[in-house]
Amino acid sequence: MSDLRDTALKSKAWPFEEARRVLKRYAKGAPEKGYVLFETGYGPSGLPHIGTFGEVARTTMIKNAFEVISDIPTKLICFSDDLDGMRKVPGNVPDADSLTPHLQKPLTSVPDPFGTHESFGHHNNAMLRRFLDTFGFEYEFYSATEFYGSGQFDEVLKRAVEKYDEIMEVMLASLREERRQTYSIFLPFHPETGRVLYVPMKKVCAETHTITFDDEDGKEWTVPVTGGNVKLQWKPDFGARWAALGVDFEMYGKDHSTNTPIYDKICRILGHRAPDHFTYELFLDANGQKISKTSGNGISIDEWLTYASAESLSYFMYLKPKTAKRMHFDVIPKAVDEYHQQLRAYATQDTKARLNNPVWHIHAGDVPESDMVVPFSMLLNLASASSAEDKETMWGFINKYAPDATPQSNPTMDQAAGFAVAYFNDYVKPTKVFRAPSDQERVALQDLADALKSAEAALAAIAKKNDILGKDEPLPEADFADEEFLQSVVFAIGKIHGFEPLRDWFTAIYEVLLGASQGPRFGGFIALYGVDETIALIDRALMDRALAD
Repeated sequence: MSDLRDTALKSKAWPFEEARRVLKRYAKGAPEKGYVLFETGYGPSGLPHIGTFGEVARTTMIKNAFEVISDIPTKLICFSDDLDGMRKVPGNVPDADSLTPHLQKPLTSVPDPFGTHESFGHHNNAMLRRFLDTFGFEYEFYSATEFYGSGQFDEVLKRAVEKYDEIMEVMLASLREERRQTYSIFLPFHPETGRVLYVPMKKVCAETHTITFDDEDGKEWTVPVTGGNVKLQWKPDFGARWAALGVDFEMYGKDHSTNTPIYDKICRILGHRAPDHFTYELFLDANGQKISKTSGNGISIDEWLTYASAESLSYFMYLKPKTAKRMHFDVIPKAVDEYHQQLRAYATQDTKARLNNPVWHIHAGDVPESDMVVPFSMLLNLASASSAEDKETMWGFINKYAPDATPQSNPTMDQAAGFAVAYFNDYVKPTKVFRAPSDQERVALQDLADALKSAEAALAAIAKKNDILGKDEPLPEADFADEEFLQSVVFAIGKIHGFEPLRDWFTAIYEVLLGASQGPRFGGFIALYGVDETIALIDRALMDRALAD
């Protein structure tokens, strides 16, 4: 443990860098509350989206790193601002029109359009918790509805009344002139309708901890700030929540970064030290637009988990958190294959390299072995060539390549085979575009098919390539089960037919045979799919394209 801690204290992996910053807060001793508190916030105005999950995953990585470098206990809170008023009806829910009468009500007072929970807020909270539980996160879930209503927030709310002018000064400095006229840090709930009211305060009484305001109809009300009668505007709520809970660390997106000084000042005004922060870049959809939980663009957590493992999603979340990344379906195969590459590398790495390996942070140091004997990208091409409708069909090909592999001994491989079929049928097949080969490509593809028919023909192709390149080297042993030998045959045909650069040859193979512009090494594909099957694939493609012409 000592060696691990010493190495971790020097690691350049970003979770360890952030964990060391948090540790400096308590260089003189552990916090009075007895633990270091990490928090993530969630605004359940729409269905949970993948960026929200990424925030929890990354915070957990930092928390895990902290536990390596310190003996101070830790806690992670996921806080849902489910008292937020529903300002507009989300467009991606059933029977959206039925929600219109409930605009401006807290989300936990809005009926659930899905009909499964007591409110829309409860539904979305359950969605979030279900996905967090899928990943095995250790967290405590806090609901703003319960936090305000149970009295847990009362002392800080009283302090906010007593420090009202000071907090207002911070807020007014950040607002436009017209907004200043009506702004208040408190948002009362209408005593009769339950709607969230954005109204100015007529009186804020520090002695009684009450506020007085007029509703939209001009009727005056006086209510206590305690007991769930009000909530704080979202910016003051950030700082007040930090103060109430004693938060030590919170990360959030770049769109919050300009508000950080406001959050910090309010937290300090309310008598507590501001937490450390980490600002990450935003996730974008395929068109470069910010992913929004309200509009539902980008990939949802459900969608990712339909086509790939939870661990591959965590891997994607680990990568370069300070760089904006597009999240669309094309990133899934790459994430899966890179995750397994890192798993295989981990087995031979020393402690320093392991702590810099994403899989250490995904699995909190308890890293499994990879049983993926075939890359996910290769499985997609296999599904394309074979028109596989189920993973059992895929296993027929996988066992040609890896006879000892089974669904039982290679459960991750088995899961990936099912994912590949689903991904191919839903997202690759509908967009596949085959093209006719050029005259050069047609002759080369026919020669490739001929070279795969016998050892003599394959070795003759390699020998001819050597003559063209001026190489005097012995011919390899012909082994049609060896992907390296098969790759050398494919390479030789490309050189014989003068493809420059050679990648144009491989692009032609995939575009003509599989309707894709790129793919894994074609020698590996032949070994997996089968030599006879590949010959038939080429013959069929050349015939189909000829008929199309």
